[in-house]
Amino acid sequence: MRHKEKKRQKQKYNRSFARRLTRWVMLLLFVMMSGLGYIIYGMSKSIVVYYSVNTFHTNMQASARFFSSVMSDVSEAVKNHLYEVERNVGRQAEMQQTIARILQLNPRIRKCTVTGVDDPGSSSLMRLAADSDSAFWSAPFFDDSDDHLPVVAYLQPVHDGEGHVAAVLSAEMSLDFMTEQGEVMDSIFQKEIDLVKLGKKRSFQSYVLMRDGTYITHPYRWPILKGNFYSHIKDADEQGMARNVTDDMSKGLRSNDESSKVLLVNRSKSYLFYIPIEGCEWILAVTVPVLAMDLFGTMIGVFMLLAIVFMLFVTFFVSHIVIKRASKPLKQLAGAADQVAGGDFDTALPKIKSRDEIHLLRDSFENMQHSLRDYIAELQHATAAKAAMESELKIAHNIQMSMLPKIYPAFPNRDDVDIYGFVMPAKAVGGDLYDFFIRDEKLFFCIGDVSGKGVPAALVMAVTRYLFRNIAAYTHEPANIVMALNDAMSSNNDTGMFVTLFLGVLDLHTGRLDFTNAGHNPPLLLRGGEVSELTCDANIPVGVMESFSFTSQHLQLHSGNSIFLYTDGLNEAEDAEHRQFGLERVKQVALTTDDSPQCLIEAMTAAVSSFVGDAEQSDDLTMLTVKVGHITES
Repeated sequence: MRHKEKKRQKQKYNRSFARRLTRWVMLLLFVMMSGLGYIIYGMSKSIVVYYSVNTFHTNMQASARFFSSVMSDVSEAVKNHLYEVERNVGRQAEMQQTIARILQLNPRIRKCTVTGVDDPGSSSLMRLAADSDSAFWSAPFFDDSDDHLPVVAYLQPVHDGEGHVAAVLSAEMSLDFMTEQGEVMDSIFQKEIDLVKLGKKRSFQSYVLMRDGTYITHPYRWPILKGNFYSHIKDADEQGMARNVTDDMSKGLRSNDESSKVLLVNRSKSYLFYIPIEGCEWILAVTVPVLAMDLFGTMIGVFMLLAIVFMLFVTFFVSHIVIKRASKPLKQLAGAADQVAGGDFDTALPKIKSRDEIHLLRDSFENMQHSLRDYIAELQHATAAKAAMESELKIAHNIQMSMLPKIYPAFPNRDDVDIYGFVMPAKAVGGDLYDFFIRDEKLFFCIGDVSGKGVPAALVMAVTRYLFRNIAAYTHEPANIVMALNDAMSSNNDTGMFVTLFLGVLDLHTGRLDFTNAGHNPPLLLRGGEVSELTCDANIPVGVMESFSFTSQHLQLHSGNSIFLYTDGLNEAEDAEHRQFGLERVKQVALTTDDSPQCLIEAMTAAVSSFVGDAEQSDDLTMLTVKVGHITES
C-alpha cells in the first residue's frame, strides 16, 4: 500500500517545472556563453594578477627594508653613544659635545636632547621611558616647527653611577625620508601599470600606517596622523574579509593569498598588499584598483561581450515565452505571500491547475499560513508577558539600588573618615548589600552576601539592611546588633536562606574599630604600605541558628589606615576557562593602587573585569572601603 501511494504521488507531479525550465534556459545559456568566456577571461586575469603581485611585493619588501635600516641606524647611533652619555651625567659641557657628535654622525637625527627625570620640562613619553627603564620608538607626532611632516623619537633611559635612571636620551627624526621613498616606489609601480588611466586619479596609492591604521604618510598632507586607513576599507563581497585584513594588519602580519584580497578601499574596488616594517610597529600598504590589475582580462571580455549580446537576443525570445508561461503561477503565489507578509493571514491562495512542484509548493504554503497564524497569536501573548516581567524586574532593580548609599563623598564636611561602596548584581536584582551611617561620632558599616541570587535574595537583602539600620540605632556593640539580626531572621526561616555579614563600628575620635564577623570573608587591612587579612572569628552566618552567641573583636586603627571589605563575587570571579580571580590578585591590586577608597574600588573593578573578559558574571560583586582620616589618638 505504501509503495502504491508513493507511485501515485510521483505520477501526480511528473511534469517537473525545473526540468522544463532547464531544458530551454540552461541548455542555451550555459552551453553557448558560460564555458568559453569564463575560461578565457579567467586565464588572462590570473596571468596579469600573478605578474603584478610579484612585482608589487618585491618593491614593497625593498622599501620596507630601507625604512627599517634608516630607523635602525638612528637607534644604533643612540645605543653606541649611551655609555659616553651615562659617563657624562651631570657634566653639561661634555654632554653637549656628545650630543653634537651624535648629530654629526647621523644627519637624519634632527634633534637630540638629554632630559633629567626630575626636569619639569620632561614629556610624558620621557617619563614613560624612565618608569619602564626600556628604550623604544615613540608614536609619530607633529612638533612645533613643522605641522606637515611628522617626526618620531627614539627614547633611551640613561643611568647614573648607581644604576638608577637619571635622565632620558631622546633622538628625533623627521619622517620625510618615507615620503621621498614613497615617491620613488610610486614611480616604479606606475611603470608596471602604465596602460591604465583612471581619469585624473592615481591608479594606485601607497601608505605607511601605525598598527591601529593611523596614517604616517599619505599622498595628501591633511590625513597624516589624523585619518585612519581602516575606516576606508569595506567588504567587496560581504564575506567579512575587511575585518580579517585589518586584524592581520594590526597584528603585524604580511599579506599572503593576495589575489583574494579584493576590498572596497576609498569606495574603489581594489587589491590590498601590506607588509610590516621591522624594528617598529608600522606597516607599509599599497592599494591597486581591480581595473588596473584586470585590464587584459577586461579587454578580452569586451570583445566577447559583443558576440554574446547577439546570442542573448536569440535566447531571450525563446526562453521568455517558456519562462513566462511556467512562472505565472509563481507570480500569483508571490502576490499572495506578500499579503501574508503584510499581516493578512486569511488571504486566499491562487488555484494551481498543474500537478508539479508549484502545486506542491502552494499546498505547503497553505499549511504554513495556518501555522503562522497560530504562532503569531502565541508570540504576542508571550511577548506581552515577557515585557511585563522585564518591567517589574527593572522597577525592582531601581528600588534595590535606591536602598544603598550612592552619593559620594558620603561625608564631605568631615576629614576623619572617607568611605566608598560599589555593588554590581549578577542578575537584574541581587543579594549583596552594604550600608553605613554615623551616629554619636561612630561610623556604623556592614557588608553582606545573601545565599542565592535573584528576587528571593533581593528580598532577604532588603530585610537585612532594614534591620541593620533599626537595631544599630539603639546599641553601639556590633555583636549585639548581629545577634538581634540573627534572632529576627532565624525565626520562621522556612526557606533556609542565610546572610554572611561583617559589621563594624568605628570610633571617629579614637580610631578604635569594634567588629563582628558572621561567616563572611575577612576584610583586608591596608596600613603602612602593607596589605593583610584581618583576623576574624568566623562565627556562623546570620539566619542559621537562633540565639547563637556571636563574638566581638576590636582593632586600633590610625590615620591613613584603610579596611577593604568585599563579597566572594570578587575573589571567586571566573574567566572563560573557569579560573578564579583569587585572593592574591585582590591583595596585589590593593597594594599597588592609590589608597583613596574610590580609586581602590575602581582599580579593583577594572582588574576583575579585565580578568573575566567576556565570561558571564556568575555572582554578585560588592566592595566597600573605609579609610581613617585625621583622628585624635590616645
